[in-house]
Amino acid sequence: MWWIAFAVSVTFLTIGVICIILTIWDGVTEWNLNRTIGWGWDITNFVWWIGIGHAGTLISAILLLFRQKWRTGVNRAAEAMTIFAVMCAALFPAIHVGRIWVVFFFFPYPNSRGPVWPNFNSPLLWDLFAISTYFTVSLLFWYTGLVPDFATLRDRSKGIRRKLYNLVSFGWTGSAKHWQRHESLSLVLAGLATPLVLSVHTIVSFDFATSVIPGWHTTIFPPYFVAGAIFSGFAMVQTLMVITRKVLNLKEYITLEHIESMNKVILLTGTIVGVAYLTELFISWYSGYIYEQFAFFNRALGPYWWSYFGMMLCNVVSPQLFWSKKIRRSVWWTFFMSIFVNIGMWFERFVIIATTLARDYLPSSWSYYKPTMVEIGIFLGTLGIFFTLYLIFTRVAPVVAVAEIKHILKTAGDQYVGKDATHHHSAEIAHKS
Repeated sequence: MWWIAFAVSVTFLTIGVICIILTIWDGVTEWNLNRTIGWGWDITNFVWWIGIGHAGTLISAILLLFRQKWRTGVNRAAEAMTIFAVMCAALFPAIHVGRIWVVFFFFPYPNSRGPVWPNFNSPLLWDLFAISTYFTVSLLFWYTGLVPDFATLRDRSKGIRRKLYNLVSFGWTGSAKHWQRHESLSLVLAGLATPLVLSVHTIVSFDFATSVIPGWHTTIFPPYFVAGAIFSGFAMVQTLMVITRKVLNLKEYITLEHIESMNKVILLTGTIVGVAYLTELFISWYSGYIYEQFAFFNRALGPYWWSYFGMMLCNVVSPQLFWSKKIRRSVWWTFFMSIFVNIGMWFERFVIIATTLARDYLPSSWSYYKPTMVEIGIFLGTLGIFFTLYLIFTRVAPVVAVAEIKHILKTAGDQYVGKDATHHHSAEIAHKS
């Protein structure tokens, strides 16, 4: 099953690479953008992937600070999901600039022409700093948690694998001093990551909220985007964890209690997103501003009505099923709903971008946007990148944090061979005591 999934993922990845090469070779003329719709599937997918990357750090950082025990079964895969999703998201602004070889203009650095200072009034530049900081802290947090587990794998490996795991575990011995430093570093990184969870998607929302376009220029976007990001991120964690739980037979570690707790968060954030949708409609009506009113009328009853009602059905109506405890604790319902929610959140980003830009102040410039095969191929390629990296991760590192769940095991590693048996036996005695 792993090889089949890996083959499908690599196939999608290959399609994506081909489409990206075409885009770089011919420019964004390979996409179906026009003078009215300058943002299409590229920024839609960028915001969607950033949203998915939100939940990993939320589960790990905030729940660690609040000492929530139910995080232990799902935090490792969630952290990995964050890293891979942010990598997929970062791809889109890079190729969206058209001439990808001038991406270095994003970065302020001295050169022979004098210092190149980008336009710091641009929210897209704010994204660069916010996302790179978020990625760096999330990567450190993820790797810090992996160090004790890499040492566990080292102790159970031989030959070159043992040397590699010893290298990446930094000589971890499990001493009291190592655990003290590990705990301190985890808390510091969790403290840094917690405000980043709120800041990153807030700054992403500024791509829209700081503009003067009707339908975008609103102060509700930052909290609305953060809630939506947590909503879609938890849904993707559920998708990954349900599959991992089944394929790797981890039912004793990823329990129904974990699934139910995460479904409660999905219900809460889905309700918040629904309130935000209704608040937007009320603000546009109450403002008396005809262009704002038309923007929302066009979303619901214009040519893209199908995406608006798909968004409402997936994001507002369907999560209310989780009021039922039976559905909350159903693995199949959870898997189905997690897919449904992420489809709905993609529709949300598409509604915000495409339907708002398709009809501006001049009816003569109105247009209907449809993605080209290259745009669809790039999106499939990012799915391929994400799942390829996740599948490789499941092969080289524990999907569940071993060091954090050892306390629930009656025995750990009761079979040892070779010259390290004495060391393992003493370590096991120390652990039990």
